[in-house]
Amino acid sequence: MAWIVGVLLVVLVLVGMPLKYFGDNDAVVVATGVPHGWLYMVLLITAYDLGRRVKWPWGRLILIALGGTVPFMSFVAEHYATKDVKTRLAAVETAQAQAPAPDVVPAPTTSADAPP
Repeated sequence: MAWIVGVLLVVLVLVGMPLKYFGDNDAVVVATGVPHGWLYMVLLITAYDLGRRVKWPWGRLILIALGGTVPFMSFVAEHYATKDVKTRLAAVETAQAQAPAPDVVPAPTTSADAPP
């Protein structure tokens, strides 16, 4: 989501806005502005969902959310978010691999289960 929102924002700001204000052509702004806005809302929802799952502090969530409003920042925010999530997943996998295997206790047999 961050890549799509970021690309739309860069096109909107670097291509669409100059064309609109210097060339009196708002076609690029209309074509990229509305999708960027809608997809930015989806980015906010998915970032919040991911943040709650990996227990990010609110400050990190706010920085990731702001990344979709500054050209090129969504790429940076996505890079660091991906790096953090991969680190957290590796730590969980390592902890699970080092955890001792649970003892398997056979179910007690009763006289009804015993062979004749």
